[in-house]
Amino acid sequence: MAIWLNERSKVIVQGITGSEGSKHATKMLAAGANVVGGVNARKAGQTITLAGTELTVFGTVEEAMKETGADVSVIFVPPKFAKDAVVEAIDAEIPLAVVITEGIPVHDTAYFWAHAVATGNKTRIIGPNCPGIISPGKSNAGIIPADITGPGAIGLVSKSGTLTYQMMYELRDIGFSTAVGIGGDPIIGTTHIDALAAFQEDPGTEVIVMIGEIGGDAEERAADYIREHVTKPVVGYVAGFTAPEGKTMGHAGAIVSGSSGTAQAKKEALEAAGVKVGKTPSETAELARELYKKLH
Repeated sequence: MAIWLNERSKVIVQGITGSEGSKHATKMLAAGANVVGGVNARKAGQTITLAGTELTVFGTVEEAMKETGADVSVIFVPPKFAKDAVVEAIDAEIPLAVVITEGIPVHDTAYFWAHAVATGNKTRIIGPNCPGIISPGKSNAGIIPADITGPGAIGLVSKSGTLTYQMMYELRDIGFSTAVGIGGDPIIGTTHIDALAAFQEDPGTEVIVMIGEIGGDAEERAADYIREHVTKPVVGYVAGFTAPEGKTMGHAGAIVSGSSGTAQAKKEALEAAGVKVGKTPSETAELARELYKKLH
């Protein structure tokens, strides 16, 4: 099984005519995703051929949904236009919007997230500044390489794109139901807790791997949620044990302030909730493999 994205998902790409949009739409098609069109108001009515598939470029998300039945949008729009693109997707009530764009101003993210909440949360937002979501063998919405693993029983949620790829590769012998990269910005849509809840309900997910990093309290809140609501085995990894205080590391949200947000504090909170936490990504993968084997 899978969460949020499966073989029936119909995907459009906002910004499909740009270099990043067209490149990754081509890769999504090659991975088996059902990409059904794109959106660019300035090129509405044109067609674009990617991976041997002719796709219509629509003027709006609403029009694309009406004509194709799309239920997923992947957003490759430059930072200064990204807020309007996400608001358009929300107003069209597309069920899933995957915001790949990096460098969106925090107040713009706050604006479109507040807009989503105010309009009833009809659109699930993944990102921004994220690699997207993949259900191997079924569909791929974003920039996660599709050839590093296959379908299986592990569910992965991660703040880090590159650690998402590493974990998928390390556990390729088991495979994944879905891997979700939620992004590392200070404000994001879908959280660790959202993914944990979905994986808990997904009959095809047997072991959950959660990757966090320094900054904020998302991992501590996830630990509380796991303690109360998750019965499946969970393995964790927290990046940033050697990060200096007060310096942003990698992601805009990865900053330690005083005693809050440290990797050690997050590790301790997760372990107190019964989560096995690895010291390295490879050790984390081995812990997940051991838990999987115990179930079989």
